[in-house]
Amino acid sequence: MNYIGSKHKLVPFIKDTVHRVVGEDLSGLVFCDLFAGTGIVGRNFKPLVKKLIANDIEFYSYTLLKNYIGNSSTLDFQPYLDILNNVKPREGFIFQQYSENGSAGRLYFSEENGKKIDAARQQIEIWKNENTIGESLYFFLLASLLESADKIANTASVYGAFLKRIKATAQKKLQIQPAIFELSENQHQVYRADANALIQQLEGDILYLDPPYNARQYGANYHLLNTIAKYDTFSPRGKTGLRLYYKSAYCKRGEVLQNFEKLLENAYFKYVFFSYNNEGLMRPSEIKSIMARFGKYDLVTKDYQRFKADKTENRNHTANKTTEFLHILEKR
Repeated sequence: MNYIGSKHKLVPFIKDTVHRVVGEDLSGLVFCDLFAGTGIVGRNFKPLVKKLIANDIEFYSYTLLKNYIGNSSTLDFQPYLDILNNVKPREGFIFQQYSENGSAGRLYFSEENGKKIDAARQQIEIWKNENTIGESLYFFLLASLLESADKIANTASVYGAFLKRIKATAQKKLQIQPAIFELSENQHQVYRADANALIQQLEGDILYLDPPYNARQYGANYHLLNTIAKYDTFSPRGKTGLRLYYKSAYCKRGEVLQNFEKLLENAYFKYVFFSYNNEGLMRPSEIKSIMARFGKYDLVTKDYQRFKADKTENRNHTANKTTEFLHILEKR
């Protein structure tokens, strides 16, 4: 999935740093990914730790986490995917509000793909309501639909806007691919909660923090994924069809420092690793000042090329160099 702030390329850097600070053997430890997003960091630590705790307030993220982190045992998913990929298209909410030739005139999806998303999403809910599938398979199928729909979306990257014409990749027919998760003998936990509230209920060994860096709210940038995941009834607002969305204090300059300090105060974890880059609302000196109040502080950095979507078709990207700061706290 094309995701703002994704740590996919930085996972080796993060893992190496955690091992250097904590030790090579993490098998007896509890790891918490508190702002998990698509779960890429947690997914890499899942096979290494005793328990993985993952959380994100956005429902589309929660859906992905329930599959990639919450699911650990083999599922018989192929017969259901075969049905979803051959289901008869339907003119539902996604087609009418977000697709080509729909009543709202929004071009997030081609006409055919909008109807296929509706049909697949409705079928998944029917199976759930009839108890044909359990929770594990439900979130597996839903995660598979979300990621597959994202691949044929008619956007430059995020869902803050759609393109004026259906680009080539958005004309491809939706094919729902399986969202394969890591098998595990251990049980892991997934939450959908405000991070500052949830941290008061948790305890463990390693806390990884990757909150929003700037004023961009994820609920606005990925509103359509929330809509597909929830598939509820509401009145889309404005040209882009926004829904009401959660507004994070970490995206607000006047609130971020206070919330960050409070989170650390309530964190019952020995080690804290805090990812933040050089474009964030908090300055490195401010972060250091706050973290050092709670124990031994350290910092490692890595320059890397991130990709920023432009507004041309085919999701062309221009490389932009940025610096990732990984702030380290060993709490006393």
